[in-house]
Amino acid sequence: MRLFLLTALTMCAFAANSILNRLAIDSGASDPAGFAVVRVLTGAVVLACLVWLKAGHLPLRNRRRVAGAGSLALYMIGFSVAYLTLDAGLGALILFGVVQITMFAVTSVTGNAPTARQLAGAAIALTGLAYVLWPSGAVQVDLIGAALMTAAGIGWGIYSLVGRSEPDALAGTAANFVVALPVTALALLAVGGDWQMTGAGYVLAAVSGGITSGMGYALWYRILPQLAPGTAAVVQLSVPIIAIIGGVLLLGEIAGLRLILGAVLVLGGIALAVLRLKPR
Repeated sequence: MRLFLLTALTMCAFAANSILNRLAIDSGASDPAGFAVVRVLTGAVVLACLVWLKAGHLPLRNRRRVAGAGSLALYMIGFSVAYLTLDAGLGALILFGVVQITMFAVTSVTGNAPTARQLAGAAIALTGLAYVLWPSGAVQVDLIGAALMTAAGIGWGIYSLVGRSEPDALAGTAANFVVALPVTALALLAVGGDWQMTGAGYVLAAVSGGITSGMGYALWYRILPQLAPGTAAVVQLSVPIIAIIGGVLLLGEIAGLRLILGAVLVLGGIALAVLRLKPR
């Protein structure tokens, strides 16, 4: 039960990032590049301070930083730039679909193949997610945006797999943010154009970086060793559903039958993949 609650809290933190990002961009309080840079910066500052107060040290020169910080930067850059041209629902579908494929592919190659039940649950959850997020009517997909979001999904999948071997979740997450900051900032500022941030934009980005990203990612690194790789891949499909429900409750968006049916499929697929059935 404790692991379930911590996992649910982490998924809510991930979903809160989408809500904060959507609120900042849609209201005109921030541009995508500025939001992402402030998000990574505040996450690095908050996490580094917590590590310092804990009398720990940042393992900046650890070999894990190559994969950890590199994949985090890839996710941040691809995610932010892709949403300049992609529809939000289609982008989320590409992102979390690629995350699943990446994690299942890597674990299969490394000898920890998912079970048939986990694959079936993943397929059901992904079908439900596609049903909810796929926009109705004619859809024109920007190929560059789709490629960038695919790269973001690969980055987040690798970041999640690397976190399973992190001995100190807080220090490892802080080091990843610190190392990823200059790479993310330079790349986003190069393609982001003018810096357009208001006071509200800075606040929303700081909350996303320091709390829902920094602390959320640290908690994710802490519980990852207790989750099977296949389970870790599938439970993340709940994030878009939580984000949509949060948008209904907090942003006044409308929930219809499509959302309810899709949520049932997603949660049912997750339950099939995660729950361990006792034999008779």
